[in-house]
Amino acid sequence: MPRPTFADPKTDFIFKRIFGSEPHKHLLIKLLNVLLELEEGQLIEDLSYLSAEQKVPVEEMKLSIVDVRCIDQQGIQYVVEMQLFNVAGLEERVIYNASKAFTLQLKTAEDYGKLRGVVGVTICDFCLWPGSPEPEAFTLPVGGRPAEGNVPMLSRWRMQEQHSGTLGLSQVQYVFLELPKYAAGPHPVDLVDKWALFFRDAENLDVIPPELDEEPFREAFEIARIAQLSEADYEYYEKQKMAEQDGRGMLIKAHEEGHAEGLAEGEEKANRKNIRAFCEATGIGWDDGRQRHVDALSLDELEDLWRRLLRDRHWP
Repeated sequence: MPRPTFADPKTDFIFKRIFGSEPHKHLLIKLLNVLLELEEGQLIEDLSYLSAEQKVPVEEMKLSIVDVRCIDQQGIQYVVEMQLFNVAGLEERVIYNASKAFTLQLKTAEDYGKLRGVVGVTICDFCLWPGSPEPEAFTLPVGGRPAEGNVPMLSRWRMQEQHSGTLGLSQVQYVFLELPKYAAGPHPVDLVDKWALFFRDAENLDVIPPELDEEPFREAFEIARIAQLSEADYEYYEKQKMAEQDGRGMLIKAHEEGHAEGLAEGEEKANRKNIRAFCEATGIGWDDGRQRHVDALSLDELEDLWRRLLRDRHWP
């Protein structure tokens, strides 16, 4: 079987080759300046990578592609991860990582005024929240509030006073890029679209498309070119891709096995089995409390829960 032209930039090994090494850190800076929608005077000038002791020693972290700390002119830090699967506790872990970067700035007995802001940046290969990727879906209606739950492909989060809508307490903020919400097809509209297209389609391309045949995308493609990898590097990359496929296969198997059993055992029992198998396969988690909750649901309620789990990848 012939090798592909480009490796998948979402895998740990390739992502780090492109964005996680000193010689190529300018590519990460360009990516972040786009995702953070920074303007002149706010642009990131330089970054430094997290040392090993600053990374969180949690088992689920194996699905975090890379963590970096980026420091701009104001001393604001940016903690970056890529996520392939919506594992249990993902949102909490993103908050934990950003909060840890915030608190680690301060040494014992130092003044809190020395703390600088932190932004957590997460690129997701799944939909974390429901919402249309179309920009017009996010036009503010009368009253100035968007439709509840309608989250675009690139979203930015910070504290907001709930009655007035006033923004504040912005020392820790979050940015998410949900790749499945990309909707521009082969003709990306802006730089955000171009980065999303690169991450989504690079491994399936034979040549650099005209829309991405410019810097910094051309350099990112060249680093991801399979011909640039040694035999040992390519073997390691293939193992990572196999592990990813195994993870996705668990999701499919959980659904198919539950559906097959449902033909013989009845819809309600099948839905309960589907839900439990899906939660266990995806790392959402299962306990006696959730079992009792599911046992008490009607058929319509079970189907609604199943749809939400498939869509959101976390317990509602």
